[in-house]
Order: sequence, then structure tokens, then C-alpha cells
Amino acid sequence: MPTLLHINASPRGSHSSSLKLARTFIDSVRESSGSDVGVETLNLFDSGALPEFGTTAAGAKMAIFSGQQQTSEQTRAWDEARAVFDQFAAADACVFNIPMWNSGIPYVLKQWIDVVTQPGWSFGFDPQAGYTGLMTGRQAVAIHTSGVYAPGVPPAFGRDFSSTFFADWLDFVGIQDATHVRFAPTVLGSDPEQARVLAVSKLDAAVPAFAARLAAAGVLQPAAG
Repeated sequence: MPTLLHINASPRGSHSSSLKLARTFIDSVRESSGSDVGVETLNLFDSGALPEFGTTAAGAKMAIFSGQQQTSEQTRAWDEARAVFDQFAAADACVFNIPMWNSGIPYVLKQWIDVVTQPGWSFGFDPQAGYTGLMTGRQAVAIHTSGVYAPGVPPAFGRDFSSTFFADWLDFVGIQDATHVRFAPTVLGSDPEQARVLAVSKLDAAVPAFAARLAAAGVLQPAAG
């Protein structure tokens, strides 16, 4: 059974605009695929959802970089991080819902990125060639929301370092098959409802290609007829 990993970066539950869009999109993909799709959701704001990546884990990472032996404490921290990465690596596709916080991504999403973005896991490095993403062959949909900011507004209404950072990270780890959909503004602006309808329309349009690319990769079998 193919697996779709849903990364929920909003703490607002049923009040979250980005989460509602993500769930609707996932339901549509499952309906469109004509095959079972296992959906695993990681709510980043749930208590214990992510391990700390502090002094010990950072030391474990640098031991890997420098070819040194990890201590037992570092090994334990590295194993905890590896479990989060393994969940990511096992997914055939990912859906992210990302509300903008202070012009950037929520801190828990940055923590998740910092946990899974490790040498030899999601990227490789060569002294001559530089970095290489290792998460190729996957696709992603990222749903971006913001209450006030929208493309084209004056700087006094905010700036977007959220979707740009996230798009760059996807490319860094090798996920180039990515679709970005924005619902903005969700609160203030000329017509938030029109912005929502436009986002829904873009997500609906992305469903067939999303399912078809999974089928082309041999993950899903197209529905008969």
C-alpha cells in the first residue's frame, strides 16, 4: 500500500484553514486514485511528536561529519532523530500544511526539518561537487496560508520568507516534484473567500496529476475503466 505522509504544522485543529485544505486534498487523492492509500499524519504540535535536537544530537551530527565515534548518549539521540527521518523516507508522497508565522514557517516545522535534514539521510555532500539531495523520486504538495500577507501587498502588510524557504528546502533534499498552493489572505484583504475558492480550485486541479505521478512511479495502479 502506498503511503502519503501528512505533515500538519498548525496547532489550530478544526479552526485551521491550512489543515482543512490539506484534509480535503488528501481525501480527493484517495478517492481519485482508485486504490488504497495509507495516510499517516504527523501533528507537529502534539506533545512528544519530535525529539529535541540540542547539544547531544548536534554532537552526534558533527561526529558523523568528522568521522568520529558517537558516545552512547549521542547514539541514543541520533536514533531518535533517525526514527523521525525513517517515517519521512518511507512515504511515497508528502502533503504539508504550513501557516505563515511572523513571515516564516512555524518553529515546529523548522525543528522537524532540522531533525530529518542530516548527512547521509536526506542529503549527501562532496567536497568538490557540494550538496546532493537524496530524497528524489518523491512528490510533495505544500499548502501555504497567511492571515494578512498576500502576494503583491505593500511591505507594511508583511513579507514572505515562509514559502520561499520551504521551496528551497524541498529542492535541497531532492524533492523537485512539488506543487505549492497559497490561500492568502485568510483574515484581512479584499476578499478572503475568493482567495479560499481559488486555493481550492488549484488543489482540485492538482489531484489528477498527483495520483497519476504515483501510478507512473509504480506506486499506485490506475483505476479500471
